Amino acid sequence: MKHLPAIILAMLLPSAVGGQQEPLPDFELAQGAVERGEILPLAQILRLLEGEHPGTVVEVELEYSDGTRVYEVELITPDGRLIEVDMDAATGQVLKVEEEDDD
Repeated sequence: MKHLPAIILAMLLPSAVGGQQEPLPDFELAQGAVERGEILPLAQILRLLEGEHPGTVVEVELEYSDGTRVYEVELITPDGRLIEVDMDAATGQVLKVEEEDDD
């Protein structure tokens, strides 16, 4: 799978943890979740994705959806389509695949 030099990882997680005054940066929240075994590392998610949906990754977001952390990966397929693949961040299971519109 090809990766652009700078994969965008927009982490949309809760902004405050444990009553702290200053919210942790998003990457620290994600790193903590990986260290605690709550989610898979992004590199592992991308390897799993490559097996099912090869292409060039253009954007990655980590979001909550119905109480589950979900990696949303946008990629350009070998035939030039832009798709979004939602994957369970804890298991790597593909939850949804959508073709993105040009609009």
